[in-house]
Amino acid sequence: MLDRERRLRLLSDADRDIIRLANDPNFSRWLEQIKAIGGCGRPIYLSGSSVTRDAVTGEVISSYSTTTEPGERLAVRCRNRRASVCEPCSRLHAGDTFQLVRTGLSGGKSVPVAVRERPRLFVTLTAPSFGPVHRAVDGERCRPRRNAPHCEHGRPLGCGMAHADDDPLAGLPLCADCYDYVGHVLWHAHAGLLWDRFATAVRRHLASVAGIPRSKLAGHLVVSFAKVAEFQKRAAVHFHAVVRLDGPDGPSSPPPAWAMANLLLEAVAHAAASGYVTPPDSAAYGTERLAWGAQFDARPVHSFNDSDGLSDGAVAGYVAKYVSKGATETGAGVDYRITTADDIRAAAVNGHIRALMGTCWRLGGLPELEHLRLRSWAHSLGYRGHILTKSRRYSTTYGALREERAEHQRDNAEPTDSPAVVMEGNWRYVGSGYTPGAAQLAAGIAEDIATSRQLAREAMADEVWAS
Repeated sequence: MLDRERRLRLLSDADRDIIRLANDPNFSRWLEQIKAIGGCGRPIYLSGSSVTRDAVTGEVISSYSTTTEPGERLAVRCRNRRASVCEPCSRLHAGDTFQLVRTGLSGGKSVPVAVRERPRLFVTLTAPSFGPVHRAVDGERCRPRRNAPHCEHGRPLGCGMAHADDDPLAGLPLCADCYDYVGHVLWHAHAGLLWDRFATAVRRHLASVAGIPRSKLAGHLVVSFAKVAEFQKRAAVHFHAVVRLDGPDGPSSPPPAWAMANLLLEAVAHAAASGYVTPPDSAAYGTERLAWGAQFDARPVHSFNDSDGLSDGAVAGYVAKYVSKGATETGAGVDYRITTADDIRAAAVNGHIRALMGTCWRLGGLPELEHLRLRSWAHSLGYRGHILTKSRRYSTTYGALREERAEHQRDNAEPTDSPAVVMEGNWRYVGSGYTPGAAQLAAGIAEDIATSRQLAREAMADEVWAS
């Protein structure tokens, strides 16, 4: 017994915890729970019960309670989209995003296949320049300049280096004192409003060309979209959006004959060039006029790969790949709320990001900008929009996709004679996360599931190639 205790003391905390778990009588059921949630990295634990009754007779059809579960609790997914927080749940969220975007391009999930024939564009809208920054451009020199000019602060306005993508200098200002940090933060704070005005300008241009009053346009066509926000190297947000034209009934109806792809391209280009927002004037920074940057791109989306445009799958895959990235991975802010100025000084970020967060904190104290809640959003550099947003009739919803998955996973043994049932539940939160040993076991389960899915995808691809 003493030798056993001595050997246990030589083990790490995680190894001792694994031994404890393996000797628990409920270990097999614990493994079932973790496999059921895909090896979620930060599970939420609930305690309670649920009862399913027939809505007409009140008869109990089924019941469940956590009293027989390990620790009298049930593990559920955290559903965090960030891979830096929970990689298994981020993969699930990326898969849902792929389906959400692709159904708006290819049909399915209650969206008709006819959307493939509609005018569709993949549009990129960027922030304007707030000052020159170091660039990483395919091995080319950053900013070659003749005669080595300097700014008013004595710093060079050029850079002859060829930065790699992972060079820490990439995205940093050539001169921090010249950089317009106020304009950068205010642009982020108004990016959502700027997008709204862009979408309105697209509709107005379409109505103007067709000779239709703006208020009557919905009776002829609907502009549907899905957009994703992405941070550039310089920590400025830019948007990638799928824009599609439908008939007055949405995806189920075609747009009028005059609403063609070239007209949609003309409308989005006009909206990008003309839209702007003016924030409140302030003695602290003067007058600002916020507009889109000069780097505008719009390409047609085709059902299959084409030299003149993008395919449905390529667009959906790009959007899905980005939504799982957090601020830590993109280098634009942090993944937690800033509550004091000391949090900004302590954040593990470069000087450029710290200056942007500090600008948010200072501007957030101005009464005229109180409505922007800049201090609450200092961790995301003033940008308070969602990573992915879409118009109501673009495609399905995350909720519908999750409900479909839950329906698929639901126990088929439950009686289904009466479709009208009422579910009553009583649940409470009792904890989250793992012990050290449990975390290692869950990570192994998540890796096994990911490997199995990758092998399944490769097998499917081989079958398609063989056929």
